[in-house]
Amino acid sequence: MNKPLKRIAFACFALLAALMINVNYIQAFQADDLKNKPGNSRTIIERYQRERGPIYVGNKKVAYSVPTSGLYKYKRMYTDGPLYSPITGMYSLYSTTGVELAENDLLDGTSDKLFVRRLMDQLTGKPPKGASVLTTINAKAQKVAYNGLRNAGRRGAAVALDPNNGKILAMATNPSYDPNLFSSFDGNTLEKVSKRLTKDKDQPMLNRTISNTYPPGSTFKVVTSAAALGTGDYTADSVVPAPNTYTPPQTNVSMQNDSGETCGSGGVTTLGHALEMSCNTAFAKLGVKLGSSQMEDQAKKFGFGDPDLTVPMPVTKSVFPQGLPDAYLAQASIGQYNTRVTPMQMAMVASGVANDGTVMRPYVVDQVKGADGSTVEKTTPEQYQDAMDSDQANQLTEMMKRVVSGPDGTGHSVAVPGVSVAAKTGTAQNAPGKPPHAWMIAFAPADHPKVAVAVMVESGGKYGNDGYGATVSGPIAQEMMRAVLGR
Repeated sequence: MNKPLKRIAFACFALLAALMINVNYIQAFQADDLKNKPGNSRTIIERYQRERGPIYVGNKKVAYSVPTSGLYKYKRMYTDGPLYSPITGMYSLYSTTGVELAENDLLDGTSDKLFVRRLMDQLTGKPPKGASVLTTINAKAQKVAYNGLRNAGRRGAAVALDPNNGKILAMATNPSYDPNLFSSFDGNTLEKVSKRLTKDKDQPMLNRTISNTYPPGSTFKVVTSAAALGTGDYTADSVVPAPNTYTPPQTNVSMQNDSGETCGSGGVTTLGHALEMSCNTAFAKLGVKLGSSQMEDQAKKFGFGDPDLTVPMPVTKSVFPQGLPDAYLAQASIGQYNTRVTPMQMAMVASGVANDGTVMRPYVVDQVKGADGSTVEKTTPEQYQDAMDSDQANQLTEMMKRVVSGPDGTGHSVAVPGVSVAAKTGTAQNAPGKPPHAWMIAFAPADHPKVAVAVMVESGGKYGNDGYGATVSGPIAQEMMRAVLGR
């Protein structure tokens, strides 16, 4: 064979080898990526050929599939869509959110956990079906939370947890959206709906309970109180400085109590009384005295700074800023400066105090059942963090009870007749010229808690005449607890 032919032969062999390597690489390493690539029409059509499993709240299907004619055999539908959209999310041709996304492989039947069931269906000739997802949501609590936020007429969020096990009993946001809008198979319609909702200044598709952070204001004083009790140097009766004004070190900007109030007598008060009437200067000075490290550590024990928390949807991490100089630490210790939280995080703070100092990992999926009704998996409650010991938690509970029942308490609006309630109010400054956010965290019954809540209404408070944010957020929190307790 002459040299030119040899070169051609080697070139052909090289091209063939490259082709085989590429084919094997695609099949071995890129198959899943290509299959799941957005816009892959064959994959999209395949998804809609099988019946997707329903999502339940109690015995009610809040997301389910119905038969349809045409290329796509099933269509996703939602009951009370805006009410439950923070939980279900939506499932469409081009995007998926919420539980629909977090439990997608179980709902559409492709999970490895359903392999034997798929095999049996094939052998018996049954059409493939996805598994059912049963949530932890309490329908009554969810409804009063959603309606309360809507009636407030402002953007906001509300969360309820069972402090004993971490079950999410309510997760509501306002404004909301109807996931049925995404059930269309028309690309142009979906594009218009998506553009309209994403451009809406009120962001109705934003799940404010877990995906947005806010300054917590005075509700953070519960964390500062926990940090003080955790040192062993303080009790509820410990005397702390409480001047009318306080100028932190390294600054000439002074702080004062709301409306210039006096917290105690002679510039001092007890730690319990400071929490009862939400004394800014007392907690700002206390935070500075405890120091940045102690404050950071206590916040972390409640879950601050965790980027990996899921419920199973991912939760945006809450932040207590690190390494602060005293001038900023004073502000951060009363829930201002760069302290940022999700409403879920503040519900976890209330839940941790309620549960003798142990924060349980929050979750919204109680169990998953196959199409035959058999249990595929069930969530086991799990300890998430030990925030404080039980004695300290009991002391803090007594302090929070005074916020509701004490003569100088700021949380009277959250009281439930015949039930002992522990709570903390908050008004959080957020933007110049705007009213502060109105916060309430609470749990009940205080001595044997069954529910812990956090409510946040954006720009829902006005200084001096709204009860420290409690007028707007308190009644919502109260109704949520009553719904869970059956009161």
